[in-house]
Amino acid sequence: MNKIERVEAVLRGREPDRPPLSLWYHFGVQHGSGEQFARLSLEYFNHYDLDFLKLMNDYFYPSPLGMETINTAADLSHLGPLKLEQTEWAQQFRALEVIAKELRDRAFFIDTVFDPWQTIRRSMAGENMQALMDEAPAAFLDALEVVADNLIVYCKKSLALGSAGIFMSVPAGAEIVSREEFLKFVKPPALKVFAAIAGMGKMNTAHIHGQDLYFDDCLDFPVPIFNWWDRGPNGPSLAEVKQRTEACVMGGIDQTIVARTSKAFLTAHVHEGLRLGGKDRFFIANGCSIDTWTNPAAIRSVVAAVRSRLTPT
Repeated sequence: MNKIERVEAVLRGREPDRPPLSLWYHFGVQHGSGEQFARLSLEYFNHYDLDFLKLMNDYFYPSPLGMETINTAADLSHLGPLKLEQTEWAQQFRALEVIAKELRDRAFFIDTVFDPWQTIRRSMAGENMQALMDEAPAAFLDALEVVADNLIVYCKKSLALGSAGIFMSVPAGAEIVSREEFLKFVKPPALKVFAAIAGMGKMNTAHIHGQDLYFDDCLDFPVPIFNWWDRGPNGPSLAEVKQRTEACVMGGIDQTIVARTSKAFLTAHVHEGLRLGGKDRFFIANGCSIDTWTNPAAIRSVVAAVRSRLTPT
């Protein structure tokens, strides 16, 4: 099978010749141009000969003009519709154009976004998130809706440019937010984004981010793929999730060990991951970003282990 055939087989619930593989990390070039980012992403993809490209997106959602922080209801009211081509995301769009041209008829790629809650936290509210949820919940919910609407516009543009899906990170760990906060502030706007693009991207993926996950509360996300830290201390396992949903699962590799263990250990770890994922509805990948400084030899050993298909029964 070629790269596209392998992914298509998994999405259709058929057994591929082997599970499609991808690995990703943050390149740290969000200060640069979309052309530079595209070139690095393609160089990375081609060097390791991965099956699909999970494109990072480190260009930040713009803060309202002149604001250095958001910590009040009044601050939140300044969030409004964006002209995306006039933001840093124009560079991501340029990267998407370059990558779509280079990978056309050769491989799929998926684009990354952060859900509305994380979007506000990452570049605008930061340390003020808890106070906003506690002291200005109505204004915060309104702001999340605004950000969700802008993300929907972004996602539709990305898909129109050639992305095979949107990989959206959703914080769903007890160490990040309480379950009550997740159900009130995180899930509804994330669900709104997923619903708006459902059926538009064959590889739309919900990355359920965190360690002690509210996974049951995420199973109704309308996506064909779920990704999470399945090899972490709290799971759930790939098999468990496959039993509870008809969607595909993406994981099997513990991102925390790739840069810190020997090639022999990684080979055994990947073989175990292949067994855990099963023969169908499974993409083998990291549960979250691996370290940028990972030894290339370690990544090559992961690729070789997947290709060897020497998975003891």
